[in-house]
Amino acid sequence: MAPSAPDDADIAAQSAPPPPPPPAPDARFDAQSSTDWRETLRQAGTRRPDGDAGAASLPAQPTPARTSSPAPVSPAASAASLSGVPAVLPDWLAALGVPAGLEAGAARVQDLSPDVSALPSLEAVAQHIAACQRCGLHKTARNPVPGEGHPRAELLCVGEAPGANEDMQGRPFVGEAGQLLTKILAAIQLGRDDVFIHNVLKHRPPGNRDPNPDEVLACQPYLLRQIELVRPRVILALGRFAAQTLLQTGTAIGALRGRIHRFHGVPLIVTYHPAALLRNEAWKRPTWEDVKLARRVLDAARAAEPQRSFE
Repeated sequence: MAPSAPDDADIAAQSAPPPPPPPAPDARFDAQSSTDWRETLRQAGTRRPDGDAGAASLPAQPTPARTSSPAPVSPAASAASLSGVPAVLPDWLAALGVPAGLEAGAARVQDLSPDVSALPSLEAVAQHIAACQRCGLHKTARNPVPGEGHPRAELLCVGEAPGANEDMQGRPFVGEAGQLLTKILAAIQLGRDDVFIHNVLKHRPPGNRDPNPDEVLACQPYLLRQIELVRPRVILALGRFAAQTLLQTGTAIGALRGRIHRFHGVPLIVTYHPAALLRNEAWKRPTWEDVKLARRVLDAARAAEPQRSFE
């Protein structure tokens, strides 16, 4: 029997191009791609805050090999030295083998400020901040600094308060310390547009003085509402003040580092403020270990929950 002629479907199947390969998974941050803070910045093509090219201005020094694990916790950072409620980590976080820190986040926006709780977006929060008179800082500040970044950022950075440059431009972390923060984020493969950056205070304190308790309380609803709206996977607390405010503790920053804390259920990592790194070169290495830990937690969160819920 003569073979039957192929029909149109057979011809189409034979002539159709092969299906495209499945999309490659998102690249995970490789903490061992570089073992040195300075080398990482050089490879990223960044520049030092003083404006000199990193490769030209940094002395060539042999770099000891380091592992990708976080910096060891000193005896001073033992659990007994932490002042606050101990955190209980879910299994996916505990699997990282990093010591647990503190649990914080009892305050709720709806209890502190029902009107702020009802704000539907980050833009609405920013408009509310612009008209805020909850404390006296609006009288001396030039501009409100509500924060900026991706509205669904996976990493959220929290600093202390706006400085002179931020007050002038109405944007967070735009001075020399802000330039360094941008480089730090780039070193863990994140751009400023990928994260959300804001401060505990939304107006600059006169003369960059320490924030007063009433000012922190006045800004707290805005801080919490922004975190609610963004729903980050990880919070990076920049500096002693931000860390102690979020975690409601008086524990020194040295004891808070190297641990996974939780704020309203969100993993929180503590590190030094970029401005402190400009004053003390020795703190750059610990900061590098901290941000690598934050990136490890971010990757683990993505694996544990590939799709975030915003309902």
